[in-house]
Amino acid sequence: MKIEAAVFREIHKPLTIETVDIDAPAGREVLVRTVATGVCHSDLHVVDGLSRYSLDTPFVLGHEGAGIVEAVGGDVTAVRKGDHVVACLSGFCGTCPQCLSGHPNVCSGGIVGRGDRLSQDGAPFQQFANIASYASHMLLHENSLVRIDPDLPLDRAALVGCGVLTGVGAALRTSGLQAGQTVAVFGCGGVGLSIVQGARIGGARQIIAVDQFDSKLEMAKAVGATHTVNATRDDAVKAVRALTKGLGVDHAFEAVGLSVLCRQAIESLAIRGTATIVGVLPPDAKIEFPWLAIRPECKVQTSRMGSNQFRTDIPNYLEFFRQGRLDLDSMISRRGRLGDINEAFRAMKAGEVARTVLMFD
Repeated sequence: MKIEAAVFREIHKPLTIETVDIDAPAGREVLVRTVATGVCHSDLHVVDGLSRYSLDTPFVLGHEGAGIVEAVGGDVTAVRKGDHVVACLSGFCGTCPQCLSGHPNVCSGGIVGRGDRLSQDGAPFQQFANIASYASHMLLHENSLVRIDPDLPLDRAALVGCGVLTGVGAALRTSGLQAGQTVAVFGCGGVGLSIVQGARIGGARQIIAVDQFDSKLEMAKAVGATHTVNATRDDAVKAVRALTKGLGVDHAFEAVGLSVLCRQAIESLAIRGTATIVGVLPPDAKIEFPWLAIRPECKVQTSRMGSNQFRTDIPNYLEFFRQGRLDLDSMISRRGRLGDINEAFRAMKAGEVARTVLMFD
């Protein structure tokens, strides 16, 4: 079967829209007609050469997708034809020690996928995160999917497959946030705004959003930030400490993937505070900070995909959306078509959007 896909061929070069062959589903594979996909920083990292995947070309990128099941392999039990589904890059094996102990987001077994799911003229294409949502169809393992209610809008649901799941989960699952505590979020893109919302849902009494773009800070206020700091005008650490009467925050989150923001998050902590690194840093990145700049008994930890158990978390977060407690409408700054992918990357770099969603219907 032939599909249209946005193909990554070279670092720092635009993606090209090409016709690609996709195989029929076999075993536990599911063929999904893509309806919507979010454009995420993780894909841009690959294009910019900041990911370990950057040299694995050609590649069909994209991992924040939602759509409708068109066909299933003979061993599939989780979904059936016609189901509305969200893809998640936290695909899990279900049998490794991490999965069996309730941590499928850090599955150590991994999903073994065929290398010939996608190809062109007989040559195989890489499939980013075993998903490749920048395409009119996705061929996935069933353990990379969750079925959702058919009345939920798929453009909003797509965001919960990665950015929202990562951010809300970092606040509600990874961090250990307790109601009444204070929070600072460094970086207010799609993930950072989701952390802000997770902190609000979790009962934080003060949520300080830090970014270099006033437009993103306004978005952060709209979804729950109580205070904002523009890091181009103010020293971010000093500003956070001033807003907390010199105490620092109980929880600081880094949501971009920059060493300097990691350091600022750590230095903004209160006594016994926790810094949670959510952003994906380049493979050779180092985080350095002066020992005397941090308060006693602080912790620094990482969060992978919001410590999710996505088969339950994605439906739960979508129920928050249905109840009006999670604002997904404001997260979508623009909508476009597959051919708008390079413009979406440009807008992301320029800080003009929280998320662009590409639509296929």
